[in-house]
Amino acid sequence: MLAEQQNLHTITQCQSCQSCQWPIEQVPLAKSENAHCPRCDRVVYEWRQVNLSGNLALAVTCLLLLVPAHFYNFISINLFGVAFSGSLISGVQALVSEGYVSLALLVVFCSSIAPLVLFTVTITAHIAIRYRQLKLLNRSLKLVRQMRHWVMIDVFLVSIAISCFKLQDYADISVDNGLFSLILLQILTVLLLSRINVEQYWDKWQQSEIYSTNSYTETSQNLIQCGNCYLTQETNHQCVRCHNELSRFRPHSLQRSWAYLMTAAIALIPANFIPISILFTNGKQIKDTIFSGVISLVNHDLLLIAIIIFIASILVPIIKILGIAYVLISISCRKTLYQRQCMKIYSILKWIGKWSMVDLFVISIMLTLVDRGQILNFTPGYGAVAFGVVIVCTMLSAESLDTRLIWNLKNRPTSENGIVNE
Repeated sequence: MLAEQQNLHTITQCQSCQSCQWPIEQVPLAKSENAHCPRCDRVVYEWRQVNLSGNLALAVTCLLLLVPAHFYNFISINLFGVAFSGSLISGVQALVSEGYVSLALLVVFCSSIAPLVLFTVTITAHIAIRYRQLKLLNRSLKLVRQMRHWVMIDVFLVSIAISCFKLQDYADISVDNGLFSLILLQILTVLLLSRINVEQYWDKWQQSEIYSTNSYTETSQNLIQCGNCYLTQETNHQCVRCHNELSRFRPHSLQRSWAYLMTAAIALIPANFIPISILFTNGKQIKDTIFSGVISLVNHDLLLIAIIIFIASILVPIIKILGIAYVLISISCRKTLYQRQCMKIYSILKWIGKWSMVDLFVISIMLTLVDRGQILNFTPGYGAVAFGVVIVCTMLSAESLDTRLIWNLKNRPTSENGIVNE
């Protein structure tokens, strides 16, 4: 009888931590409770009662709001008796007209394309579940994971405020309808991102309880989690739910992360020493690097804006490069003492990375508002291009890193069945 009870006890639903692959036995949670991994302290699963129909309504509303938010003017200025208005699209057009196509593409991607894709694929995920289209669901949810870190409407709103502070000494500023659309769009986007959960969509497609597995011991190597739908299952070549190839680690994760990080470190030098913006005023040409721009803001008694720019454009890129390098070196040297520390550093760096886009958004806003070629003229410098490379490469470096490698320092896997020796 005792043996039968023990045998029954071992047949439970297990779930692996997405960060460290530690097997967790699923237990019922009370309202608002979260289940944390005992090894890395990440939330493995949580009590949720999110209605997926609400996600669909939010996505459709955000998609409709993109039109006024992008094409309506968000701000107007009166510069030397001449009125100018700025919209999000006009800022991108101004960058293209100045010959900075790469910057224009980066700005339009983070402010327009990424949100558009996120809202669209959220809708297509619902369509895929409704009509049982596995390929469409796979592609939609992959894009949800990829795009959510590149949606930067909140950063753009902060950039509008900074631009207003910069121009307040030169012009009278007024708010237009487009700004209210942007604010409402940001509120709904935050609400959508807080609700959307890829695992919940996959459970809606097919409940994970269907694929019940035995309760594994903590040292068992026979448990693997799909990196696509997060179903924990026995080691196999293909996921039984989403049919994606199974692998304990993303192939060449360290190599890609190092490559992006080294590119960002090299680009950081011209980004800080080549002028990022050039202002013509009162017959004088003022070339500003990121640091001299901060000093100029301090001299104009804009201390708060100077602090924001200094943190976002100088401290954050440096801290992110050093922080990611520390995590990568810890993995390469197999340091097992500071694994939780590495995870916390990685989580913070991944969140703060997008705020470096503030300077580039400010440049696009200033270009569309300032009367170029007359009394006051504003144009970007080549330092802005290098700074854009720093932002993109640091974000890609963080995205490329498979955090499960942090917890796999003692026994490094060899290349087999798609599992690549890092």
